Amino acid sequence: MSIIRDIRIIGLETVLPESQAYGMARGLTSRRGACLVMVETEDGVTGVGEAWGPSKISAAYLDLVRPYFLGQSLYSQRGVQHMILSKHYHFGTQNQLIALFSGIDIAAHDAIGKLLGLSVCDLIGGRQKTHVPVYASGGYFTLEEDQQAALAKQLEPHANSGFTAFKIKIGRSPDEDVQRVKLARQIIGAKPILTVDSNGNYTVDQALESMRKIAPYNIGWYEEPLAPQDWRGYAELKQKAPIPLATGEALYETFDFRRLVEDRLVDVVQPDLSLAGGLSVARFVGELCSSAHLRVSPHVWGGPVGLAAAAHWVASLPSYPHSINDPTPTLVEYDIGRNPMRECLLKTPLTAVNGLLAVPTGPGLGVEIDLEAMAQFRID
Repeated sequence: MSIIRDIRIIGLETVLPESQAYGMARGLTSRRGACLVMVETEDGVTGVGEAWGPSKISAAYLDLVRPYFLGQSLYSQRGVQHMILSKHYHFGTQNQLIALFSGIDIAAHDAIGKLLGLSVCDLIGGRQKTHVPVYASGGYFTLEEDQQAALAKQLEPHANSGFTAFKIKIGRSPDEDVQRVKLARQIIGAKPILTVDSNGNYTVDQALESMRKIAPYNIGWYEEPLAPQDWRGYAELKQKAPIPLATGEALYETFDFRRLVEDRLVDVVQPDLSLAGGLSVARFVGELCSSAHLRVSPHVWGGPVGLAAAAHWVASLPSYPHSINDPTPTLVEYDIGRNPMRECLLKTPLTAVNGLLAVPTGPGLGVEIDLEAMAQFRID
């Protein structure tokens, strides 16, 4: 039995010049962060995970919960989490504590894989794919006065790079949405999948107006049209939307996703493994969506460890109900925004080639942190 000896957090951040800030309809940022979670065992094996959000808040939660994990079996870490959630139920299940648990869960899977000599995807369902398709996630709002020119500058370098799917930001106004979508189609062409993301900046009537205006441009899905907890709004929108709906990046634990799926509020469910509960919750979401015949696509907008976890999860998913002919393969988000940390943090970066990401084959997540490179991003 492998025993947990310690859990540590390493906070990372890269800061761009303020003039290069980019982002979404709700706001821009010039900072990109990541929170690495290291689970050390008495066997001398260390697993690495990633937790979404501010590392200092995760560290404060870790001070509270670390004693519950120390001395426990690595294989029982999910049970320890449930015990903590039960005992400290006043903290709820929609907060940074769950993000911390996500990082611990991913790190535990990485450590178990290293102990057994198996990759994470083999641990959680078997490697169904050697490569997973990705979509180029960009098309951000910026500080530039000419947003159309800024959008073109972001998309054009990737238009002929082999990507078969793209995502752009919208959500500041339905009229602007049309202009952005029209330009994106002109740049990437008619064949690639084009998805859009308003980051929950609309109400139902505003989202419907936007959808009706951009629907002629063949939109693959409309992501986060409403705020995450607007359950009734999603129910209403699902009945009227001319475009498939997607959401899930700001939902936590099994409880949120069960409600989303059982009420069939969207067409594509998008858990973020570094926030929602790690690989354990992702496995639950995968089974839940498969049983409800809904699609999934993991949200990834942090560091490369979260990207590796998402790739392993998608690689483990069966193609049910499609058999050998899948009309719309499950896509992993692949951020193309400027983020030096993402490119430098791993000794072997995870890089998409012709729209595909090779799923690491080594034990655990199959990735190795470049400690020298990591030092330049540390904030703790």
